[in-house]
Amino acid sequence: MRLNFLVILSLLIICFSACGTKPIDSSEGIFQNSIPGAWQTEKYFPFLEDKNLALVGNHSSLIDNAHLADSLLSAGFHLKKVFSPEHGFRGSAAAGEYVKSGIDLQTGLQVISLYGSNRRPSAEDLQDIDLIIFDIQDVGARFYTYISTMTYMMEEAARLNIPMLILDRPNPNGHYVDGPVLKPDQSSFVGLHQIPVVHGLTIAEYALMVNGEGWLGNNLKCDLQIIPVKNYTRDSWYELPVAPSPNLPDMTSIIHYPYLCFFEGTAVSLGRGTDFPFQVYGHPDLPKDKYPFVFTPESRTAAPNPPQLGKKCQGIDLRSENPQELKRLSRLDLSHLITTYQNFPDKESFFNNFFDRLAGTSELRNQIIDGWTEDEIRDSWQSGLDKFRELRKPYLLYPDI
Repeated sequence: MRLNFLVILSLLIICFSACGTKPIDSSEGIFQNSIPGAWQTEKYFPFLEDKNLALVGNHSSLIDNAHLADSLLSAGFHLKKVFSPEHGFRGSAAAGEYVKSGIDLQTGLQVISLYGSNRRPSAEDLQDIDLIIFDIQDVGARFYTYISTMTYMMEEAARLNIPMLILDRPNPNGHYVDGPVLKPDQSSFVGLHQIPVVHGLTIAEYALMVNGEGWLGNNLKCDLQIIPVKNYTRDSWYELPVAPSPNLPDMTSIIHYPYLCFFEGTAVSLGRGTDFPFQVYGHPDLPKDKYPFVFTPESRTAAPNPPQLGKKCQGIDLRSENPQELKRLSRLDLSHLITTYQNFPDKESFFNNFFDRLAGTSELRNQIIDGWTEDEIRDSWQSGLDKFRELRKPYLLYPDI
């Protein structure tokens, strides 16, 4: 009975994928030609039989419009528990918000938070688990914490000799590599490894690098099994089917994210608490003539206490920019950060203690303070970027840029 169900489900998904592979426009939420690993059930469902499964996932863990957890349960597999990253299993928690463990009301599954009291699972959490499935949509920036959650899960899986199955997904910022390489003294959950801000890897490629470079420590190696994205190229355009986190609501915000996120380490609002986070930025004290767009951050579920709460901010509105055109730039745009620092009246209060963690180094902050141009700053990255590009080559599952 189960085999018949699996065959039918696989054929339906293959048919949907084949029939739905068409050029995408800004109103559609499907991939262009690329078929995520999770959708290719014919490649991994046969290996799940009679195994006790754990899923590391969230609201982006989808097969078409169905959640992977629901699909596994409907197929009769033994899905025992779920581990959730930042923003929680259903993706509704705010950035940095403490996420509690509990029971998922829709499935009845036990959900163990990896963004609450603990950042990594315990041996008890993984007791009697035969296989860990990882399926989360990443956006390709070092400080997007899903890759840190994956690394810690890999480490514990390696300790306990539990294999991990990674269902790969496209990287919407996988078309370039850029930014300062993290210095070891700035390692944190928003940047564990010595990689640039934009690493140009899918989440499965990143897992291979973590394994291959010995970043799990103590000579640990995780037994990785990977279902690659079918027909994936790094330069093709596609839109993500769901927002990967509450404050990245669309492709414009996702493309802007790797460089606008630097403002999280400053006094400037990034539009959290509005309908357009990571698409505007501003501050009450910026000059009105140069920052004419006005917005006021409010307390919302996705941002209960946003920067500049309740204050009228003078800012810049980037919503009219075409995300496909932005993607063709293939670089971190530092102009927003540099110009805003130059126009900020109280420069002593511009940066906060979080900035160096995001940048992965204190050099960027010092360069901006010292008046370096964007070209001069970018030149200072090149040696580190060249080394990283060579480092990543053995782990690429898809043609390089």
